[in-house]
Amino acid sequence: MATLREIRRRIRSVKNVSQVTRAMQMVAASKMRRAQEQVLATREYSEKAWELLVHLASQPTDDARQNALCTARPVRAVGLVLVTGDKGLAGGYNHNVLRLAVRFIREQQAPVKVITVGRKGRDFMVRLGVDLVAESSDLPAQPKLRDVLPVARVAIGDFEKGLFDEVYLAYTLYYNTIRHEPVIRRLLPIRPVGEPQSEAMSGILPDQLGKIGPVKGEYIYEPSAAALLQTVVPRFTEMQIYQAILESLASEHSARMIAMRNATDNALDMIHSLTLTYNRARQEAITKEIIDIAGGSEALTKA
Repeated sequence: MATLREIRRRIRSVKNVSQVTRAMQMVAASKMRRAQEQVLATREYSEKAWELLVHLASQPTDDARQNALCTARPVRAVGLVLVTGDKGLAGGYNHNVLRLAVRFIREQQAPVKVITVGRKGRDFMVRLGVDLVAESSDLPAQPKLRDVLPVARVAIGDFEKGLFDEVYLAYTLYYNTIRHEPVIRRLLPIRPVGEPQSEAMSGILPDQLGKIGPVKGEYIYEPSAAALLQTVVPRFTEMQIYQAILESLASEHSARMIAMRNATDNALDMIHSLTLTYNRARQEAITKEIIDIAGGSEALTKA
């Protein structure tokens, strides 16, 4: 049985851990609120941008068909933009999206090349031996579009060069503080209305914009369809990657807050249990000392 000194040392150690986890919980809660506001502020714009991209890809013009980002071709290589966290201690947040990404990679017929956002995804893919095209980490707590443009331009540029024939996004979709699910959705090439917009695996939303309806009529382009498509399609595609990163950040902070809250509760339960053990051991020690004193006194009396 542990001595009283060892039990006291364990109680002190667990108290220190509980203070750290409580502080991390408060920090994560603060970051989560800001990330939640940011992701909700941009989500509707991102969805409308995607709807416009799908409608543009549906236009029966030569310019729409010839735009590289709207043109399907035989798949010889697949690009995957993988969004994870830079740090751990976030429950199953990183594990869940990495597990889904690994399953996606193994199920593809063509080789998969990965662009990672976050150190956890980068380190895991390096250990797995996957072809890593580019990586980004240490994003600001509240990233702007310009902070993720390097990642987006690598994905779009490699697709236009033919290094990728398809590009997918792997990230964590934020629903609320408790619910956030890893998803993989197809980003490029952009499919016209009437075709599935997101090829899903387990947990992936079947279509980010399931409410997209058929195109009625044709768009009128000013100054020209070619000029507009050349500018709008890449910019709105970059917006989809930016939104995926915001969704992941909100999910990460929520998962970390919940994990640290659970860790704090477990530490308090352990402190309570150790305190009871300490009190019992102390009572047993006192009782034993009293018995020894009483026995010695009795022996002296008889002597």
